[in-house]
Amino acid sequence: MRRPASENQSVCCFLGTKSRERERGEQPQEKQSFTTISREREIMESFPVINMGNLNGDKRAITMDKIKDACENWGFFEVRLSLPLTYLCFKEVGLTSWIVMSWKMTKMKLVNHGIPPEMMDTIERMTKGHYKKCMEQRFRELVASKGLEYVQTEVRDLDWESTFHLKHLPASNISQIPDLDDDYRKVMKEFAVKLEKLAEELLDLLCENLGLEKGYLKKAFYGSDGPTFGTKVSNYPPCPKPDLIKGLRAHTDAGGIILLFQDDKVSGLQLLKDGQWVDVPPMRHSIVVNLGDQLEVITNGKYKSVLHRVVAQTDGNRMSIASFYNPGADAVIYPAPALVERAAEEASEGTYPKFVFEDYMKLYAALKFQAKEPRFEAMKTMESNPNLGPIATA
Repeated sequence: MRRPASENQSVCCFLGTKSRERERGEQPQEKQSFTTISREREIMESFPVINMGNLNGDKRAITMDKIKDACENWGFFEVRLSLPLTYLCFKEVGLTSWIVMSWKMTKMKLVNHGIPPEMMDTIERMTKGHYKKCMEQRFRELVASKGLEYVQTEVRDLDWESTFHLKHLPASNISQIPDLDDDYRKVMKEFAVKLEKLAEELLDLLCENLGLEKGYLKKAFYGSDGPTFGTKVSNYPPCPKPDLIKGLRAHTDAGGIILLFQDDKVSGLQLLKDGQWVDVPPMRHSIVVNLGDQLEVITNGKYKSVLHRVVAQTDGNRMSIASFYNPGADAVIYPAPALVERAAEEASEGTYPKFVFEDYMKLYAALKFQAKEPRFEAMKTMESNPNLGPIATA
């Protein structure tokens, strides 16, 4: 009988140290009470969905408040092109009635994030086709070679995902990725341009809510060669042991602002909200937005990165296209002085560290699946002792 991979190995070659979920109390109980389930449903129903079109009308102030609340209390929100009426019914009348009513309803356009639905449909079709054609068999062979069909205990050192990575800025590598059809390369380039524009628009909205000058966050990310922007294309195939293997272990994202185009048919993405894991609703033609560690630092903790994970499913292949708009490698990251001054006036907590983004990423690579707070403390140590150089990690 083959045994699972040893530490520092992964089915998808996407590695990290052992998960600390149990130590941090993040692992939910297998049997949940009715009260817990009701609370999770209540949280999911209140998941923030932003109508970007309202920013241009008399509802701008209300919409900005929704974005502000999402950044301060969720670390996640969703911007959509078309919002199914079924979702409105779900929010208004609850899950049971929604199930009864859903098949009767049509769609109505409510939200505009600027990305054509036809482009999203094409990308989804091509991404799933590419996985079937070029990656599915490789994934099966890796699973078999590591004996993952036979695991009997929780696997904490790998993720059940198949991935490849695209770089857009400061230089693109799309032409160098093997096995991609020319049409797929072309549409992914076009998609990246639109996502870059959306990310910068969102950063300016965050500046406005924070009382910072327009463009502050983009400048903070710039470095000598501009921001770093890339995409992780993932597939989460059906998993025979989802209770023992995570699709992707719990973590916060290291970078700036993350834009996710996820499967609207197969769920799996969860975030930790008020101590409970709750689903991020999979909705058609949506872009899920979440904040990374660098925005927590720059906002001096006003906005926070949030733990999230992917739960593997027994049925269905889940697509995930996550694009990361991050600081440049040599960008110097530190709390915005205006926010530090404001925190001092309000007698808030102490400030976050100052560091070079590349140094943080070196630390993150070894500690991704551990709590973020020790990473911040380690960067503070480097800040106060600059002669130490990069911090050694196990």
